[in-house]
Amino acid sequence: MGEQRLLNVWDYERAAEERLDPGAFGYFAGGANDEWTLGENLAAFRRWVLRPRMLVDVSEVRTATTVLGSEVSMPVLVAPTAFQRMAHPEGEVAMARGAAAAGTVMCLSTIATATIEQVAAAAPDSARWFQLYWSPDRGVVQDMVERAVAEGYRAIVLTVDLPELGRRERDLRTEFEIPEEVPVPAFLALAERAGVKPTDINWLVDKSLTWRDLEWLRSITALPILVKGILTAEDAELACEAGVDGIVVSNHGGRQLDGVAASLDALPEVVEAVADRAEVLMDGGIRRGTDVVKALALGAKAVLAGRAPLYGLAVGGAEGVQRVLEPLRDELGLALALCGCPSPADVTRAHLARAS
Repeated sequence: MGEQRLLNVWDYERAAEERLDPGAFGYFAGGANDEWTLGENLAAFRRWVLRPRMLVDVSEVRTATTVLGSEVSMPVLVAPTAFQRMAHPEGEVAMARGAAAAGTVMCLSTIATATIEQVAAAAPDSARWFQLYWSPDRGVVQDMVERAVAEGYRAIVLTVDLPELGRRERDLRTEFEIPEEVPVPAFLALAERAGVKPTDINWLVDKSLTWRDLEWLRSITALPILVKGILTAEDAELACEAGVDGIVVSNHGGRQLDGVAASLDALPEVVEAVADRAEVLMDGGIRRGTDVVKALALGAKAVLAGRAPLYGLAVGGAEGVQRVLEPLRDELGLALALCGCPSPADVTRAHLARAS
C-alpha cells in the first residue's frame, strides 16, 4: 500500500503492521489479558451520535485551541508512548518533528529511546510535555524533572496507573522483548542505579506512591502538573485536592487493568467531579475527527492520541506522523463545520446523544 493512498488512521495501522516485526507491532497495538478494554475504547465512540445544528455561520472554522497555556493547531496532542525506535530508527526525535509540523504538543515518555535533550533539540520551537514514571529514587525523579524544565518542556504528566505492569498476552505469545540494539537512556540509567536487570520493568515505579507525594513534586517545579490514568470521580476529586492543573482520563490504552471502563465512558463523571478546577483531557481509541468532537462534547478540553501517530512514525518517520495528524485535523474541521461549531469551544453536550 503506497503512502500516497493512506487516507486515515486505519490505513496507517494496516501499513504499519505490514512494515513492523510482529512482536513490535503486537507491543504497540495490543492490550492486557482478553483486550476487552482495548476494544471498548473504540466501541465507546459508537455508543454516541452527533447532533448537528443547522444554519450556523461556519464560513470560518478554526480547529486551534489552547491547552494548559500551550497554543495548538487542534485539540489533539501526541500521547507518551515508549520504545519508539522500535517503530522507526529516529524514534522520538522524528515524532517530535512530526508533531511540531502538525502544530501540536508531543508528550515524551520516561521510557523513551531518545533523551530529553535530544527531543528538545529536534523541535526547539514546539510545545513539549514530559511524562513521568515516579522512580523509588527521588533523586532520579528530580533529575528528570529539572532536565525537562531546563529544556523548555511545558508540563509534567505523572502516570499513576502503573504500579505493576499489566499482563499483555500478545507479548507473552510472541515472547517479545525489547531488542538489545534499541537504546533507552533513562531506563538503563535507572536500572544501573537500582541494581536490577533492564528487562524487568516492574521496578521502574514507586509502588508506595500516594496523593501526598504530589506535594513534593509541586515543590520542585513550577510547571503545570497533570495526572494520567484517572477513571473515577473519587480520584478526580483527590487530584483536584492535590492541586493538579490537569487530569488525563485514561486506561493506558487498555494495556493495564483489563475490564475497566472505556476512557470515553469514564470521562463524564470525571468532568463533573472536577467542575472546572483543572483541565480534563482523555486518551484511548482516537481514530477520527468525529471521535475528537464526541470527547469535546463530553467535557474534554483535548484528547491525546498514542497509537495513531506511532503508526505514522512506523510508515514514514516524521513525515508519516505529520500525515496522520493533519488528516485528523482536517476531519475535525469538517466535523465542526457540519455540526455547526465554528471552533472546538463551541462544541457542547447538546451536540451529542446516546445511540439508540
